[in-house]
Amino acid sequence: MSISITPPARERIRQFLDRTPGAAGVRFGVRRTGCSGFAYVVDLADAVQPDDRTLDVDGIPLIVDARSLPMVDGTVIDFRRQGLNASFVFHNPNATGECGCGESFTVG
Repeated sequence: MSISITPPARERIRQFLDRTPGAAGVRFGVRRTGCSGFAYVVDLADAVQPDDRTLDVDGIPLIVDARSLPMVDGTVIDFRRQGLNASFVFHNPNATGECGCGESFTVG
């Protein structure tokens, strides 16, 4: 199981964690949605659930549920600013397609 976080994404995630000292870590996974099937979920986690796996990624506790694990294995999480917009960007080798708006993806 391998998930990487780029330096800009690490900095942004640490900002969120520093503002929420009680957080168990950052939840990363997928949910069913959109026109292609799945969308990424990145949120602060209050607790670790029994079916979660916690990864230490450069000092960041990354919490991934068992259902999402095979779909996000190998993903690189990045953070980009373009003008007034800022967002996390995901480079997922398991994604076989994305919708036109970039909000959802499919896996083979």
